[in-house]
Amino acid sequence: MSKLILTVDDSASMRMLLKTSLTAQGFAIEGANDGVHGLERIQEVNPDLLITDINMPKMDGFGLIEEVRKLPQFRGLPILVLSTEFSDEKKARAREAGATGWITKPFDPTKLGAAIRRVCP
Repeated sequence: MSKLILTVDDSASMRMLLKTSLTAQGFAIEGANDGVHGLERIQEVNPDLLITDINMPKMDGFGLIEEVRKLPQFRGLPILVLSTEFSDEKKARAREAGATGWITKPFDPTKLGAAIRRVCP
């Protein structure tokens, strides 16, 4: 059974790129276009992993991670941040919110797949 990943990014092209590269590696992908939509979708699809951008309208990635961690069924869910941001301050804030790891855009599909398999064996 393939792992189900929810990707949350306000860029339709980034969601499509993630879907294409991760589906090719055997993962099942669902998408959401911002933090609010992501919070709705996570409860609908019950993923094995959440990948979220940081800079999004309505609710940013930090807010999404904090809200997801408040839900008992998702306290242990691996969460990877995929963002163009890479400052230590932002990474620390993501960790404090509950993120498992951080990957900088543009991403290397092979490295992303390896990171996913590490946090979601």
